[in-house]
Parts: sequence; C-alpha cells; structure tokens
Amino acid sequence: MATAEPEATTGIGHTRWATHGRVSEENAHPHSDTADRIEVAMNGIVENHAELRRRLEGEGAVFSSETDSEVVPHLIAHHYDGDLVEAVRRAYAELRGHYAFVAMCADEPGLLVGARKECPLVVGIGDDEAFFGSAISSFLSETRRVQWVENGEIVALRPAGAEFFTAGGEPIEREVTDIDWDEETAEKAGYETFMLKEIHEQADAVAETVADRVSGDRVHLGDIGLTDEELRGLRRVVIVACGTSYHAGLVGRYAIEEWARVPVEIDIASEYRYRNPVVDARDLVIGISQSGETADTLAAMRLARERGAKVLAVANVMGSQATRDSDGVIFTRAGLEIGVAATKTYVAQVAVMYLLGLKLAQVHGTLDPDRLSTLCRELRELPHKITELLERVEEPVRRIAERWKDSEFFLYLGRHVGLPVCLEGALKLKEVSYIPTDAYAAGEMKHGPIALLDESTPVVCVATDSPVLEKVMSNMSEVQARGAHVIAIATEGGDEVLGAAEEVITVPRSDWLLQPILAAVPLQLLAYYIARARGLNVDQPRNLAKTVTVE
Repeated sequence: MATAEPEATTGIGHTRWATHGRVSEENAHPHSDTADRIEVAMNGIVENHAELRRRLEGEGAVFSSETDSEVVPHLIAHHYDGDLVEAVRRAYAELRGHYAFVAMCADEPGLLVGARKECPLVVGIGDDEAFFGSAISSFLSETRRVQWVENGEIVALRPAGAEFFTAGGEPIEREVTDIDWDEETAEKAGYETFMLKEIHEQADAVAETVADRVSGDRVHLGDIGLTDEELRGLRRVVIVACGTSYHAGLVGRYAIEEWARVPVEIDIASEYRYRNPVVDARDLVIGISQSGETADTLAAMRLARERGAKVLAVANVMGSQATRDSDGVIFTRAGLEIGVAATKTYVAQVAVMYLLGLKLAQVHGTLDPDRLSTLCRELRELPHKITELLERVEEPVRRIAERWKDSEFFLYLGRHVGLPVCLEGALKLKEVSYIPTDAYAAGEMKHGPIALLDESTPVVCVATDSPVLEKVMSNMSEVQARGAHVIAIATEGGDEVLGAAEEVITVPRSDWLLQPILAAVPLQLLAYYIARARGLNVDQPRNLAKTVTVE
C-alpha cells in the first residue's frame, strides 16, 4: 500500500506581469535552481541579470526561461550552505534593480525568506500561520495583523511569525499593526464587477476623504509635515505622478493656482526623475500615488528630497513606501480598490488636491472669507451630488455606450480644468475597452487632431460651467461642421450646450472648479458600459497591473 504524501504547509506563487520574456509556461513563476532545490517568486526587475546569468552559467547553472527573475534562485543556490536566510542575504547584496522576492528551500521546510528593494512586500500574521504578500488584500481573508517590510530588509517567515534583518544581517524589531479593513470590502457586494461597485462607492470615498478635514470655513489637514509659516514661505508647488494620479494632479494645479496664487508645476514622474530638475528647499514637491508604491513616483520624490525640497505624499495605503519616503502624508481614505482601472481612488485624490488648495489659500489669505466658506460648503456637498448623479445618469450613459460600442476611435476635448477630465476619461476608455482614444486641449484641435474627424467619429466634450465654456462650444461647432458626433458633459441648466451636441449628460451644479469630480463619473460609466458591451473583463484589463512597481 502506497504511503500518503504529507500535506503541504509551505508554498509560494505569483501572478506575473511580463517584463523580460513572453507570457509562457516556462516564464511563469516560481523559478528554481538547476537542482530544483531553491524556488523563488519575484516581482520587479533585476537590472544586472545578464551579467549574473553569464557568470552562473559559467559555473554550471542551467537556465530554462527568458526571465530576469530566474537568476535569483540560481544565485541563492550558489550561496547556499545550509542557511537559506544567509544565502538570500548574500544574493541580495549582488542584485541590482528594484524588486521583492520570496524564496523557499527543500532542505528547510516551513521557512520562507523574503527580501525587498523598492517593490512592495508585507507580512501577515495569523494563528500559527504567516503570509507574504505584495498587498494586504492577498491575505485579508486570513488575517488583518500585518508587519511592514522596509527597503533593504530580509525577513524569515515561519508559521509562528517573522524575523526581520537588515541586508547586513542585523536583527530588527518590527511591531504588528492591526488593519481595520473587513473581508466584505474585497467582495463585489452584489455588483457585476468590482469596477462598477467602486464607481458606486465614490460618494463614500469623497465623504471619507473630506469628512473631518473641513468645518465651516476652515480646512484642517493635521500634521502634513509643514507648518502654516512654512506653507506661506513656499516659492512653488511641484506635483509628480503617473497615469490617473497625474490627471488628479492636473486638477490640483488649476485649483491651487486659482485659489492660493502659488505657482504650480506638474510633471510625469518618469520624466521628472531623469531631467535634472531645478528644485530646492523653497519648494513643496507632492507625490501622488494610489498605492504609495509606484516606482517612478517614489524615485521622483526621493530625488526632490535629496535636493532639499519638502516632500508630501498623497496616498491611499497606510504604511506604503511613499508614506515613509516623505515629510508628510495626506491619505485619501478611499478604501480598498480591486479594479485595475482607478475610479474611487481618483476622485478621492482630486478631493485631496482641493483640500490642499483651500489650505494654501487659507494660510496665504488669498480668498475672500465668504468665497472660502462657500467652497468649503460645496466641497462637503460633493458626496451627495455624486450619489444623485449616479442615480440619474447610469441608464442614459448605458444607452450612449450601446450606440457607440463599435466605434474604432474616440476623441476627447476639453479646456482649462476640463482638460484633465478629458485625459482621465480617455484613459479609462483605453484601459478597459481597448479602443484607440486621444484626448486634447480643445484649443489645440486645429493644430492636427481635426484631421482625424469624419462622419463616424464620436467626440466627447467636457462642457461644464467655466470661464472658457463659450470657447469649448465653438470647438464643438467645429467638430459638428466636420460631420463628427458630439457627446457632451454639461452642467445642469446649461441649455446652451443642448443645441451643440447630439448627446448631453448633465452633472449637478457646483462651483466650476469643483466640477471635475462630478464630470469624471459619467466618463467612467461610459468607458465601463462600452467595455461590457464589447464583452471585455473590466476588472482585469489586458497587459495592466494595479500597481506599477517597476520602471
């Protein structure tokens, strides 16, 4: 009679986002050494993989994949002499890049060893069980007790708990933090997808973000790393971010300059970090990252801090790297977001930028008290308006999506504060529907994009109340004169827009600079329902990852 194999109690796995090597079985994780004794799952990039591979192959290692990750188990095996923690530590010292990995060894059952360099890694502590994950949600159903892994740390994980070490081998004490998320947060709660659920959670996300931070005509941001005196002495604000967070930063630029009269620059983080920027102690650099782990944004923040600037993080995840690499933090309080395409985290980021703009106006005295009080009141009213908007526009947007679902190209146009709304709306459509989409400042349309228009082109125009509405409407007329079809996002009561568009979706009236939060909602729904009508998986769009932790 065959002897039953013992039950497995230790394991690793990884959903790979392809960087080196195609999507194939041989490139899938975990990877092993030649003797199949060491196994490794890794997130990130090993920049010196080619030279390490040549050296290890010269020593007899046999590689079976195209990935950079495979050098890690071979390198650990090279250093292994009965102590996996020490072998990982020695391998870590030879690796260049940004990564997090977890290793296991057949000779040491019941042990996992993790290492972090710039990519996220977190430990979960349960009852006689323990977990590694790149995010808390990966083990949320098992435990809410976590330990944060810092850059340059090695962690030995056993069922009884974790031991932390520096890269040099010195032991570290690390406290356990209780996370108050519940498991239901990670479920769909009756919605057909996470993305739709999270679109409908946006009123709550904005309410939580604003909540106790606005009272009467005052904004209270707590300890953001700068005193009011320091805020008054700023020469300028610099915003660095990527993707959706960059679009939130663009809204912030308009609001801060309009209300506080402080000059604002904004840069794509991946460009900022390589262009030798001029920044010093008179500047406030704001890094916006939903996860707090976006590699390019973290690098840009570190560069600014090295040059003496004060750095403020806007993030959604407590304990994330951005919160530790900055002088202060404003959390967005949006809660867990599962869908890859950001929705509620975006509107929460915009709400934070409004709070910061009003705070700067408050300390600079640049807004009339009545105007400041009105803006604070209208900011508090946004959650209610988002709820009302969702109840009213979902079906009209679904109908528009059905009409235009087979279009081969969309153009989005906006001016001033409407431009970042267009950029974000176009990004959502690209992300989840895979339809080629371009977004332009409407005044630039005549400088090239107008050549793309014909009788089959839908053009989405953000035509909410603003000082440039008449100019936007002129652009809409130019679109119609070329036979293209205008879908407009307008403000309630804006009857002048009705005659300039085939389809009009209205958002509740509010201060014109607060309109971007409201205008984003129907554009999210438009992208969502077009993608669903095309039979696509909106929660897991192809080629995308929720958090971009590599360059």
